[in-house]
Amino acid sequence: MSERETWATRAGFILAAVGSAVGLGNIWQFPFKTAQFGGSSFLVVYLIAVLGIGLPAILAEFVIGRKANLNTIDAFEKLGYRNWRIVGVLGLATGFWILSYYSVVGGWVLRYIAGSLTGAYFGDPAAYFGQVSAGMDALVLHAVFMALVIGIVALGIEDGIEKATKLMVPSIVVILIALAVWAFTLPGAGEGYAYFLSPNFDALTANFTEIVPFAVGQAFFSLSLGMGAMITYASYIDGDESLFSDSLTIVVLNTFVGVLAGLVVLPLLFAQGIDPNTSGAGAVFVSVATAFAELPAGNILGFFFFVVVLVAALSSAISLLEVVVSWAVDNTSYSRPVIATGLGSVIFALGIPSAWDTAWLTWFDTLAYQLLLPLSVLGILVFVGWVYGRPALAELLKGSNAGEGLGLTWLWTARTVVIAGVVGTLILGFQTLFVGGAIVPPF
Repeated sequence: MSERETWATRAGFILAAVGSAVGLGNIWQFPFKTAQFGGSSFLVVYLIAVLGIGLPAILAEFVIGRKANLNTIDAFEKLGYRNWRIVGVLGLATGFWILSYYSVVGGWVLRYIAGSLTGAYFGDPAAYFGQVSAGMDALVLHAVFMALVIGIVALGIEDGIEKATKLMVPSIVVILIALAVWAFTLPGAGEGYAYFLSPNFDALTANFTEIVPFAVGQAFFSLSLGMGAMITYASYIDGDESLFSDSLTIVVLNTFVGVLAGLVVLPLLFAQGIDPNTSGAGAVFVSVATAFAELPAGNILGFFFFVVVLVAALSSAISLLEVVVSWAVDNTSYSRPVIATGLGSVIFALGIPSAWDTAWLTWFDTLAYQLLLPLSVLGILVFVGWVYGRPALAELLKGSNAGEGLGLTWLWTARTVVIAGVVGTLILGFQTLFVGGAIVPPF
């Protein structure tokens, strides 16, 4: 086993964690989930979930990772709880599962970057998406995207992931802000802002049981929780920086980018008279492409938008691959490049059904949202809150000016309110999966 790497700077860790969080979950998933579930109704529940469940949960993952300085599986054994390694296995498997279809969507983005410059999708965006989202074209681009991810992870923590995310994250924010300012100038954009930002409590009440599991799942997905990513990234911390301030910074920046993406996408759709209340993995691609096709200089605007989506996709994908690579680096004598290539290839193979048929991608995504992510987060919260307990509190307070009172508030919130919220989300998710029949693969 080689010597374990660490982050070169605290900023590198924060930006890498933000990069993991700020991914397709924010720019691909968030706008179309918001549109699908009633705009502001979804946004309200999502913000509550991020602050009330996401923030305590990310602190729990950071505590495990920094204390153990090991991968998401072996961390539990090092802390003295070998039987709880199953929670780490579930997190690693969840990240493995998600990256397999996430990479397919990353391939779509590559195609849309080229399509923006050539105007390939301008004639019929819906037909264009149908052509490129499944089949051999999607499979090849899935392979190209995974090769990019493998290349970055193979370079290591400091030379690969840290340097890449230091460039990626600021680029995402700058370009999104510029696009949001431009969207503000569009005639009719005000309807998009109203749909996105004016709470509709009647819609929330009427669709509560459907909105909640997806909003909480979106919080987990967009914060990279339950995938082993935050445990793994925290394991490379070399020092006792404040986990409180780091977590809050990551959550705020992640949420800011998600809302910023909504301030770009939804005003853009309303300005062009496009119904945002569509569902399915391709909703944003078709709707946004339709809007760009109808705008002056739409090819340039589309190019910059999809470049942002690509950078965000890469920053998250490298964190998911790093979860499994970290475990292999800690437990084998193989070099990081060999491990990254081998495991990345297996993930590519798992994603072949999603690349061949979008029905499989939707099935993979539904299981991740409604079963794997909440189940994995629940395991982490039960372990930190009720099993590890006091040592977790002591680790959390290292390097922090916060008093024990704030730490105890976090611990008891994680033990009670947060666990109850995750259990409720799982119950609602089970109803969709098993009663609604979504658990059945699309053979």
